[in-house]
Amino acid sequence: MASARPGAGHVSCRALPDLKHVVLFGEQEAARGAWRYEDLMRGVGSAAVNRLASIEHTVKVDDPVNIQFTSGTTGRPKGSTLTHHGLLNNGHTQGLRSGYDRGDHVICLPSPLYHCFGSVCGVLNVLSHGQAIVFPDAGFNPLRTLEVVAKERCTSLYGTPTMFIDILAHLDEAKQKGLSVDSLNGGYMTGAPCPVALCDRLVREMGMRNLCVQYGSTELSPMVTMSRLDQEPSQRLQNVGYVMDHVELAVVDHEGQVVPRGTDGELLARGYGVMRGYFNDEERTKKELRADRWYHTGDTARIAQDGAVSIVGRTKDMIIRGGENIYPTEIEKFLYTIDGVAGVYVIGVPDERMGEAVCAWVRLKEDVTGVTPETIRDACKGKIAHYKVPQYVQIKTMSDIPMTATGKVKKNEMRAISTKELGLEKVRSQFN
Repeated sequence: MASARPGAGHVSCRALPDLKHVVLFGEQEAARGAWRYEDLMRGVGSAAVNRLASIEHTVKVDDPVNIQFTSGTTGRPKGSTLTHHGLLNNGHTQGLRSGYDRGDHVICLPSPLYHCFGSVCGVLNVLSHGQAIVFPDAGFNPLRTLEVVAKERCTSLYGTPTMFIDILAHLDEAKQKGLSVDSLNGGYMTGAPCPVALCDRLVREMGMRNLCVQYGSTELSPMVTMSRLDQEPSQRLQNVGYVMDHVELAVVDHEGQVVPRGTDGELLARGYGVMRGYFNDEERTKKELRADRWYHTGDTARIAQDGAVSIVGRTKDMIIRGGENIYPTEIEKFLYTIDGVAGVYVIGVPDERMGEAVCAWVRLKEDVTGVTPETIRDACKGKIAHYKVPQYVQIKTMSDIPMTATGKVKKNEMRAISTKELGLEKVRSQFN
């Protein structure tokens, strides 16, 4: 911006060569090369309004409305081309399952709006049912979120597992300030594996009895499963819910054949929300969006006899130790039950004998003492299979954990960090 020529519309950026216009909100004076939103609105004449109206009449239901980039936790982000039909209906359908079409609801939305969790599950969902949204801050601040819940008497709170862990860590501080969250009765959790122990705490400590767990991906506009409120929390929060209306799911084996109920396999999804493709990436589109428009999620799942969907793990995150397939999610869920543990992230690191070894990054609750890598390993013995017990346990702080801007853990970076910290670079090179 500093190098831009005077006057709006003259932004120049080497990293973004096509960027010409920057619009600033709430600024007293426009920066060099930028527009002030207020100035743009004042300059709108009848010709512009008429042109917009004529364009509106040409828009089709399946036209692209958004190129939404994936989080890039396992590789570079991909631009999913999404449609009006997919986004609006996905948001609206979530609201129907949440009961937003009846009664009064005030939703606290600390999730960023450039992510589909904030823009679709939050904004489109809530506004399509005429309910209220409160944005607690420009960025995620757990204490500020609790303050806003108390002040605005919010009934629902949205967040990723990491966000909810941080919110719970500040709950005592909020109560000491005289803040109450007794208006809460529900909310959404998604974006990463949702530990049952964490869900139980939200129900018990924050009164979120109508908490819903969701599953989806950017490419699907985004949600394809969601909890049902006709189940008690003890049953509802054991999985990622049931297929959304007008969506199809299938679980297939390595040969693409549908497997019986209760059997693990790759989860496929099909329906109105499936993206048109990856922007300017036909090769990747053909790889993940195959015949009959089934989208291959890359996640291993099982569907129970009653239709409940459980995510076993991410295929790309799977650890292969001595020929045994290990899904980090299963280990993470157990480690969350250990006293003093606030956050858990399990990865695979190189091992000369076994190929890979299990490594756990563990974040402890504040003021917790006496929890060591040895005590965590001991707590696993006899509770999970011996080959799933972490060979390495690394105690980490929140600042150590590489995350995307939307709060998703970058496990690819974690693997690289642990490989270096544990002195396993030479082992890794043997398997490359």
